[in-house]
Amino acid sequence: MKPENHNNYLLENLETERLHFRKLSWDDFEAWTQLFISDEVATFLGMDPALSKKELTQKWFDKTFNRYENDLGSMNVLIHKETNQIIGQCGLLIQIIEGEPRLEVSYSILPQFWRQGYAFEAANACLNYAFEQNWVDHLISQIDPENIASEKVAMKNRMTLEKTVLDENQQPFNIFCIQREEWLKTKKNG
Repeated sequence: MKPENHNNYLLENLETERLHFRKLSWDDFEAWTQLFISDEVATFLGMDPALSKKELTQKWFDKTFNRYENDLGSMNVLIHKETNQIIGQCGLLIQIIEGEPRLEVSYSILPQFWRQGYAFEAANACLNYAFEQNWVDHLISQIDPENIASEKVAMKNRMTLEKTVLDENQQPFNIFCIQREEWLKTKKNG
C-alpha cells in the first residue's frame, strides 16, 4: 500500500478551481478552533465534545503533526485562492480498519463554509490525485453514521457504503469505498 513516491501523501501545492492546498502550521491554530463551534463536529470526528474548543484543536493539531512525523498520511489546509482564508482541511490518511491499513480521503470544512461545495471539491481532488498516482487500488472515507453531509460528499465522489465498523471507542463508523477500476470507468465515460 505504501509506494515509494507518496511523500506521506502530502498534497501540498495541489490546486482546484477555488482552493490551494498547503501543509498545516501552528499559525493556523486560532482559525481552526472555529471547527469546533458545534459539539456535533467533535462527535462526528470521534472526539470528546466536553473538551473546550482549544483542547479539541490541540488534539487535532497533535494528531495531524503526529501523522506528518510518522508517515501516516497528511491533512492539508485548504486556502481559498481569492480571499486567502482557511476554508478547511482535506487529505489522504492511513487508517487501520479491522487490522488492515487503508488509505482514506478525509475532509473537514469550517462551519461558515459548509454547503458551498468545498468538501466535494477538495475530496474529489484528493481522490483523483491518489488514483492518478496509482498509490492504491481503492480509497475509503470513514464517516459517522449521523454525519449525513459527509456521506453525501462521499457518494458524490462515487463511493458506496462498504460496511459499518466500530472504532477504538466502540462507536460505529460507516466505511464508504471506491475501487480504482470504478474510478477509471467513470473517468472514461466523462
